[in-house]
Amino acid sequence: MSDSTVVITDNSEVVLHFDLKLSDGSAADSTRVNNKPAKLVIGDGNLTPGFESCLLGLVVGDKKSFTLEPKDAFGSPNPDNIYHLDRSKFDGDTPAEEGMIMTFSQPDGSELPGIVRSVAGASVTVDFNHPLAGQTITFDVEIISVV
Repeated sequence: MSDSTVVITDNSEVVLHFDLKLSDGSAADSTRVNNKPAKLVIGDGNLTPGFESCLLGLVVGDKKSFTLEPKDAFGSPNPDNIYHLDRSKFDGDTPAEEGMIMTFSQPDGSELPGIVRSVAGASVTVDFNHPLAGQTITFDVEIISVV
């Protein structure tokens, strides 16, 4: 049972709508686009600690806006996450084009998205940092239910 007196704490199951906006006001992500609220458990790793800390203490019906610096949102870009790959690793089905987001298979079988930052000669620069790394984010939330 959820009611408006249940306060969000560690391990709370929360259903919420959220909007992520960049410092220029442009939308980065929103659950409202498809009217599908997000469901998460505080502490399950779906949100970074910076995002989760914004939710602690809120109750059903709360609408809040938080501004998160990069360190509390998606982190700062890490130069070690930028790789220079040989253009021969790309083929006609998946040509390397600047701005493309591609998925790369890891040795353990998992997949990791990367953004092609530049194509120069035989070298393709791929950035594996989160696309929003280094960005100040406005996190608007509306709490729908808390269990």
